[in-house]
Order: sequence, then structure tokens, then C-alpha cells
Amino acid sequence: MDIANLIQLIALYAIPAIFAITLHEAAHGYAARHFGDPTAYQAGRISLNPVRHIDPIGTLLIPAVVLFASGGKFAFGWAKPVPVNFGRLRNPKRDMLWVAAAGPGANLFMAVLWALLFKIVVTMPINYFSEPALRMAEGGIIINLVLMVLNLFPLPPLDGGRIAVSLLPHRLAYQFARVEPYGMVILMVLLFTGVLGAVMLPVVGAAWLVLKFIFGI
Repeated sequence: MDIANLIQLIALYAIPAIFAITLHEAAHGYAARHFGDPTAYQAGRISLNPVRHIDPIGTLLIPAVVLFASGGKFAFGWAKPVPVNFGRLRNPKRDMLWVAAAGPGANLFMAVLWALLFKIVVTMPINYFSEPALRMAEGGIIINLVLMVLNLFPLPPLDGGRIAVSLLPHRLAYQFARVEPYGMVILMVLLFTGVLGAVMLPVVGAAWLVLKFIFGI
């Protein structure tokens, strides 16, 4: 992919990516407040303002570098985590599941909305904006499905790891939670060895096929 097409791809994917990250993090904060922890609310993180959630390195620099290095085939990044004090939840172990699941749930919701937009554009008469809108909608679906599946990977501190801690018996949950300080290192190793992609891509592909079937796209 040449530079011009890559820049065009980044421009089309920027809006879906910003929404995907912003609503994911805001959903965590909203769920935490709902279950008794106002930490994110007090920090101003229950917000649709992307600036409050952007990490300059994880949200901007790393995805751009990875996208350029892969020729537009892959991107990876993260936002500033929403602060959650699980000890302030009304039932910390149980409610942790819902707080963690809120982020991937928001991504699934957005993937459905982008699929709906894709369907609407396809059914309308072709015009100057049809192709950019379709590519943006497709990007929104893919970005949100990737974020959903990635975050559901059962490894602390990812959301899937939090969900696993919530569901496991207390002793096993305690042992599993001790992996968290090493979680991102493990994730990077899995990413660059191809293991993460081998696990994620079939799940993302299956979810994409389900959306195609539901919306007839």
C-alpha cells in the first residue's frame, strides 16, 4: 500500500477508532459509578470527549507506527485506562464482571451501529460519498470487533482477565490476579509471536460473518 492510500485509510478509520476507544472507556466508568464506585466520575472520565481518554503514545504514536510498518494491514494501541477502585463497588468480586464487560459491550454495540450504517449506504443510490462512507463503516465494524475480542482475552489487566477473576473461586481468582503486573509483557509476547493473532482473527472473522448475516451485507 502506497503512502497516499495509507494516509487515506488512516483518515477514514480515525473517526471510528476515536469513538471505539472513547465509548469503551466511558462505559467502564459509567458501569463503575452504577455499581458504587464514583472514582472515574470524579476524575471526569465518564465523558464522550476523546481528549480525556487519549494516551499520546498508546492511542496515537504506536497505532500509527504499527499501521505504517504493516502496510495498513494491522494496528494496535490503547487508551488511558479509566480509574476504577474495585474496593468501592457494592459487591467487588461480582460487580467487577459488569464493570469489565461494559467496555467490550460498548464495542459490540458500536459494531452493530456501523453495520447498520453500512446497510443503509448500500441500499441508497450511489453518490460521491458512498465509497468513503462504506470504507469508514467497514473500518468501524472491524475496529470495534477487534477491540471487543482483544479486551475479552482472559489475561489481566484486560477486561477478559477481570471477568475471569470475577468468575473464578476466591483462591484461584487471587492466584490468577497476581499475573496482572506481567500482563502487558505477556500480551506483547503473544502479539509479536503471532499467537494472539492466531487466537483472535478466527473469532473476529466469525463475529463479522454474523453481522453480515444479520444485516444482509
